[in-house]
Amino acid sequence: MLWACVVLPQLALDGVMRRRPDPDEPLALLTGTAQRRVLQTVNPAARALGLRPGQSLTAAHALVRQFATVEYDPAEVERWHRLLAAWAYRFSAQVSLKYPRVLMMEVGSSLSLFGPWPVFEARLRKELSALGFSHRIVVAPNPAAARVLANVHDGLAVTCRETLREALQRMPIDRVGLSREVATAFARMGLHTLHSVLALPRNTLARRFPAQVLQHLDALLGERALALDCYQPPDYFDLRIELNFDVESHQALLFPLKRLISDLAAFLAGRDSGVQRFAIHLEHMEGKDTLLPVGLLSAERDAAMLFELARGRLEQIQVPSPVRAVRLLARDLPRFVPTHRELFEEHPQQALPWEQLRERLRARLGDEAVNGVRAHADHRPECAWQTGNALTSGSPLSLSPRPGWLLREPVPVHESGVRILAGPERIESGWWDGGDVRRDYYLIETRSGQRAWAYQTVGEGGSLLLQGWFA
Repeated sequence: MLWACVVLPQLALDGVMRRRPDPDEPLALLTGTAQRRVLQTVNPAARALGLRPGQSLTAAHALVRQFATVEYDPAEVERWHRLLAAWAYRFSAQVSLKYPRVLMMEVGSSLSLFGPWPVFEARLRKELSALGFSHRIVVAPNPAAARVLANVHDGLAVTCRETLREALQRMPIDRVGLSREVATAFARMGLHTLHSVLALPRNTLARRFPAQVLQHLDALLGERALALDCYQPPDYFDLRIELNFDVESHQALLFPLKRLISDLAAFLAGRDSGVQRFAIHLEHMEGKDTLLPVGLLSAERDAAMLFELARGRLEQIQVPSPVRAVRLLARDLPRFVPTHRELFEEHPQQALPWEQLRERLRARLGDEAVNGVRAHADHRPECAWQTGNALTSGSPLSLSPRPGWLLREPVPVHESGVRILAGPERIESGWWDGGDVRRDYYLIETRSGQRAWAYQTVGEGGSLLLQGWFA
């Protein structure tokens, strides 16, 4: 097995920064009591102003007044942690949240699908950066070693046990996951690296230190299995973004909406599913939430498409009062089946897939404005096709050729030289609904080579009546 450890060193800060439209704005997360507020962490812009983690808010304001503050929320950090676990589930069936601000992924069984590790790693880094999360990634044969090596390395890939032991032996003793008391005791004994500790007799370590120390060392070397609880994605998506100011325009809501849709797409990719219906809740200071339902005719998970649909729906409503938070809730998450694509597309930069065009028209014009054509169980040509749901499709009951274009009203065929290619085909139907017809149909060809469908009423003379054209 091969385990990848993805360390998220500033998960709380990244989770807040990705909601804000201006990443260069100085920002600090606050914690502590009401009497003494302390800076939990700061972004690079705030650090450039002289702000530091652990600094009191009073001291920070003495240095600079213009910086934003957000309350540090452990529950929010847990939600981001689980969102990233849903993203990682796309690449591995074994994803663990055992360590805080860390994703453990078994990637050995995924290399055949996602390529060799350098290619796989580059993809993980690219997608994490696109999601807005800083990271360090290390690979090792067991999860305990991967976690420890990630304390001092980024990009290290250890694939065999021999190389693993060499890499671990160079680790400082205070960075190998031991408790502070045990690490301090080793340092006082003059043992500053793991190599020095492993050189001691095993029975000596067993007498002087708790049993957990040997168990941890064995887990690092892969001699003891480490039990991990694997993440299971939930059956729904529910995410909320609280805005730091009142929003009254549609344009200002697009940034948080786009971020929510992006997170939804990452969640869906991890579950290998799509979304067919979701709801956007606009929370106001006063009054009920504004509910914005978005329904699709088939399951989709493309972030750009979902955002365009949600944007179209949003632009159709009137926001009654300032919005303080935006929430996205999706429970209808059916299996996603990608649409069939041609290997070579002639004009991919100009072509818009039918599914995206259909949903965009429905979002702009309304659900009832876009319809499809489906077959109906009736032999009368004018009754055999009906408009309906844009997704509904069917096939005619008869295997006989039928024209693709029916005229609104049949017209007499006045052209001379019309040639009859097939027929007659008699159709007698409709006596039960008052639309009784008795006709003999012919496949004809005009002098210009066009093929048409014409009929003559049984028992009546006269010229043929043209009812439809063939393509």
